[in-house]
Amino acid sequence: MKISVPHIFFGFALLFSGCSNKPKGDNYTDTPTTGKVSIAVDETFRPIIEAVLPVFHAMYKYAEIKPEYIPEVSALNLLFKDSVRLAIISRSLSAKEIDYFHSKKFFPRIVPVAVDGIAVIVNPANPDTLFSISQLRKIMLGDITDWKQMNPRSKLGKTKVVFDNPNSSTVRFVVDSLTKSGNLSKQLSAMSYNLDVVDFVSNNPNAIGLIGVSWISDSRDPKCLSFLKNIKVAGISSSEVATPQNSYQPFQAYVATGNYPLTRFVYMILTEPRAGLGTGFVSFVSSDKGQRIIQKTGILPYTQPVRIIEIKDE
Repeated sequence: MKISVPHIFFGFALLFSGCSNKPKGDNYTDTPTTGKVSIAVDETFRPIIEAVLPVFHAMYKYAEIKPEYIPEVSALNLLFKDSVRLAIISRSLSAKEIDYFHSKKFFPRIVPVAVDGIAVIVNPANPDTLFSISQLRKIMLGDITDWKQMNPRSKLGKTKVVFDNPNSSTVRFVVDSLTKSGNLSKQLSAMSYNLDVVDFVSNNPNAIGLIGVSWISDSRDPKCLSFLKNIKVAGISSSEVATPQNSYQPFQAYVATGNYPLTRFVYMILTEPRAGLGTGFVSFVSSDKGQRIIQKTGILPYTQPVRIIEIKDE
């Protein structure tokens, strides 16, 4: 599927359609630690939530949270339609969106819980594993379309860039924070899920994939380790020319120090009118215990300090 910018932003236009004045499910019986609720989760953050939820459910045996893993645009649509009252996405709400909620007598809580990154992955057969932000921008805009433009000795031919989903937070991040132009190359393609991107890149030597870091950050997860056997994670540089000395992979420490440039926050957006199970889950994830779980996934927690050890050769 080709990615077109009008298609990306069409989903946001839907946010304000089909919303009822009357909130759904007001006859609820859930409390912060009991009951059943559905939540919407950006599919990019699935590994994080799948690490946190089992611990929450083990601690609160009468609580059941059912996550729906979907693109960011779809998650926001559900929140605005009051189909869910908790969405986990990679952006805050705009002033216009907050005003809309206020007009419906909802007062959203916006809680940052982690700092995520966008990982750039390439095929193991590709010798080019360092990119500058300038090079990435040109690739996304279509100014660079062949590997020879970056490495005259390359024999890989045309670049093939793939994303997870046309309505994903990854695409929005590239448009808003990388190209900063509202434009993307017509040569870019979207799959359906982050795992589809990993599979495509592992089978196509000329491919470049962009995925959420959480899919490849947990060194204790067998699934994550199997992904890393089939791809390479590129180093990214904020300098004009990428070198081994100024390029960084999306490790926790480099995200914490600001050396890795492709980062964004993970937000939990809650619209419950009173303290229900969604409130309890947000409190848990932002607590010391929840933040420690996030830290173990390889993602930088928002409040938990990360210990950085510098090893010097004597």
